[in-house]
Amino acid sequence: MRRQYARSVGRLAIAALVLATGAVTFGQTKIVVDGSTTVGPLAKAFAEHFMSERPGVTVTVSESGSGNGAKSLINGTCDVADMSRFMKETEFKAAVEAGVFPVAHVIAMDGIAVIVHPSNPARDLTVEQVRDIYLGKITNWKEIGGPDKPIVVISRDTNSGTYECFEELVMNKQKMAATVEYVGSNGAMRQRVQSTPTAIGYAGLGFVDRTVKALSVNGVQPSRATVVSGVYPIARPLYMFTNGYPKLGSPLHAFITLHLTPKGQEIVEAIGFIPVTTCDSPAGQAEGKE
Repeated sequence: MRRQYARSVGRLAIAALVLATGAVTFGQTKIVVDGSTTVGPLAKAFAEHFMSERPGVTVTVSESGSGNGAKSLINGTCDVADMSRFMKETEFKAAVEAGVFPVAHVIAMDGIAVIVHPSNPARDLTVEQVRDIYLGKITNWKEIGGPDKPIVVISRDTNSGTYECFEELVMNKQKMAATVEYVGSNGAMRQRVQSTPTAIGYAGLGFVDRTVKALSVNGVQPSRATVVSGVYPIARPLYMFTNGYPKLGSPLHAFITLHLTPKGQEIVEAIGFIPVTTCDSPAGQAEGKE
């Protein structure tokens, strides 16, 4: 009788734990995230907070690029694909053929900043001038308000979602000049520009700090307010893709909706991106009045 009572109490305790946490915590649950180097720091910050709240869950985050994130989701080697662009039609087709049904979750907004060395006197470029630099039509800074020195042009690698957004929003799908250098991440882009006085590059807004200078584009400085209002011309949503919509109450559902919570918004802002909803964030409420 006592054993039956003990078993019943044990079952009730487990049931209460399930209801409290939203997931069964037998063993260790693992969430695998892969993809964009732009979204990567945000995903890592989410993961750190999430694991502190749910000790029984581990979240691993890799940054192999948006295209590889899509491939990992299609191949079933990740649960979440970080992408700084929307999934292509060819990727959707491949996913469906593999029995995967991608669902997009917009977790933040981002502006792509055109960056130069802080010592560069150039302040503002038009989208057309940026395009002409990457096409090789403008090759010297003196043509656009800078010093009489050749422009060192840096781009993200072609597998990057940041590259593909830049290609669409700035390049109009035109091929970049053969002299353009390519780097594999936003961090590498910032490092290359901060160490090269004559360089120009582009990176997600969250990667702009005092070591580089963000130029105005079409007279608009990239910022939270100009991205939210749609005034800044090189802006985009950031995504996490899952295979179907996660089951309500599951660890994956809690992770993929973290950005909608006050804590999630706080993390988004701390990384340098823009929350998709103001919720209870004091900073978000202030911005929402603009």
